[in-house]
Amino acid sequence: MFSKGQLIFAGLFFIAFVIAVAFSYRKDIAVHRRVYKGSYKILIGFLLFIGFLFIIKIFFKH
Repeated sequence: MFSKGQLIFAGLFFIAFVIAVAFSYRKDIAVHRRVYKGSYKILIGFLLFIGFLFIIKIFFKH
């Protein structure tokens, strides 16, 4: 399906991308802690809402 060169390129690109993302995150970690403080509460609320929708779906299915 893919040539050997394409697979090598994809692997190297993936490794370079992960390194770039990790470097950028480490560089901005102080900013993230200050700006996005408390964002985990929104994530928990969103997950609870999705769970509630699944419960409603199961309840009305029967």
